[in-house]
Amino acid sequence: MHQNPRYPLRTLMPGEEIPYRLLLLADETKEGIFRYIFGSDILVMEDDNRIIAVCVLQPICEDVMEIKNIAVDTPYQGRGLGHYLLSYAIQRAKESGCKEIRIGTADVAVRQLSLYEEMGFCRYALKRNFFVDNYPEPIYEDGVQLRDMVMLRQVL
Repeated sequence: MHQNPRYPLRTLMPGEEIPYRLLLLADETKEGIFRYIFGSDILVMEDDNRIIAVCVLQPICEDVMEIKNIAVDTPYQGRGLGHYLLSYAIQRAKESGCKEIRIGTADVAVRQLSLYEEMGFCRYALKRNFFVDNYPEPIYEDGVQLRDMVMLRQVL
């Protein structure tokens, strides 16, 4: 996969500040992020040395990788950066020898589900009450309380 010529993509190095501001666009609490951030690869996209997008990849086992968080800063949304990050994550999983890549999102997140399915992911599981059981406060998206998480995967 070639680099995005306008916005370089790189792996965040140990000791660098974790871009919580962006991660919180896709995950509601730092406590939620703490469950997966350590032991994961954090890919960042930059514009003029400012992080504008992030993708967190976590190995689940030897041949399965999961995208735990993917977020694009609001002013940069709608430019195909999320699509690019997903393509890059899929390619990276393949190159790592993985046989499957996974991602999860709220069952009411129509835009995200549409993008993931467009990118070749298929629904395979529903984690009932995930957002109720794992977050201290109710989470709402477009006025609807999030409850269940849809898990999607792509066989590589």
